[in-house]
Amino acid sequence: MRVVDVAEFYSPTGGGVRTYIDRKFEAAAQLGHELFVIAPGPRDGFEPRAAGGVIQVRAPRLPFDANYHMFWDAGSVHRQLDALAPDLVEASSPWRGAAVVASWAGPSARAMFMHADPVASYPQRWLAPVASPRQIDQLFGWFWSYLRKLAGGFGSVVAGGPWLADRLMGQGVGAVESVPLGIDRGAFSPGKRDEALRSSLLAACACPDDARLVLGVGRFHPEKRWPMVIEATMRARADAPIGLVLIGDGIDRARVARAAAGNPHVRILPPIRDRALLAAHLASADALVHGCESETFGLIPAEAMASGLPVVGPDRGGFAHLAQPATSEIYRAGDTEAAAQAIRRLFARDAQALKAAAVEAAAWVRRDIDHFADLFDHYRSIAAGARA
Repeated sequence: MRVVDVAEFYSPTGGGVRTYIDRKFEAAAQLGHELFVIAPGPRDGFEPRAAGGVIQVRAPRLPFDANYHMFWDAGSVHRQLDALAPDLVEASSPWRGAAVVASWAGPSARAMFMHADPVASYPQRWLAPVASPRQIDQLFGWFWSYLRKLAGGFGSVVAGGPWLADRLMGQGVGAVESVPLGIDRGAFSPGKRDEALRSSLLAACACPDDARLVLGVGRFHPEKRWPMVIEATMRARADAPIGLVLIGDGIDRARVARAAAGNPHVRILPPIRDRALLAAHLASADALVHGCESETFGLIPAEAMASGLPVVGPDRGGFAHLAQPATSEIYRAGDTEAAAQAIRRLFARDAQALKAAAVEAAAWVRRDIDHFADLFDHYRSIAAGARA
């Protein structure tokens, strides 16, 4: 099967979407499919990949994020689709790229992959002090109306997990299919624990070896709520020594730095691109604290769980579906004191029993190859239906 992904937010300097699509190329080759990605960029070009390649079409830069460009000329994308004649076209965002795919006159089947919930990521966070999530959904009814209409041009709307699938169906979006994401489980394991690394991280946080080591990993973006994570962890530190290491970077770096300023027990590290080294950090800690309530799946919590690491996270979003009572604590999303109490509850458990449960749970984390196999099987069924 030949799949073409019209990927509006694929960029060599991008974040989660780039990581996901790069892995999809590998999985497509392993599963015997062809995959081409059409992405906007500074110039026309082609980069060969396993099972296909990345076709870059010249497009203007996105005004609010220099990492990305935006599709402008639909004709340039349509010409590429005509030449490729795919079995299925995927639009991996609900914006301009999806409109370009929906307007193509070709006969191929079409699917839209929702990597995010824009309402949960932004207005529900901005307006949380003054309105409930339901009220905010009603206020942004125009978006849900737009998405319902847009989805009518696609044979399927794919959600990367049950939380987002429930959200979409609850807003009347049709033909929703949940295909839960997964992780490269072979890269993450409790066996990657490194006691010397653990000691050095605790020392960097001005903590002794018997302190608790807490990690926070991900982009420095407002939706990740890193200042809240810092404050909650330091409140929990009143009960026992805790060192907090944040790993990441992004547009919210100045606010994160201010939240950590002057605190010797908080250390900020740049993003770790070496997956083996990141796996060692995760396996060597005592807990991951997660703040984002709008993620569709929760890749970082899943990688932490595969590393045998207990996780503290919010009661909304993808993590809430991943959380296991034996190895996790949840708190009311956006509530600093509730997060601090959840950290206290986790560390009040028997440490050996908690670790043993986390190591046992690591073997059950979903693999990304299983996600891609299910995804391509779903696409094959849509394509077969379109041909019929």
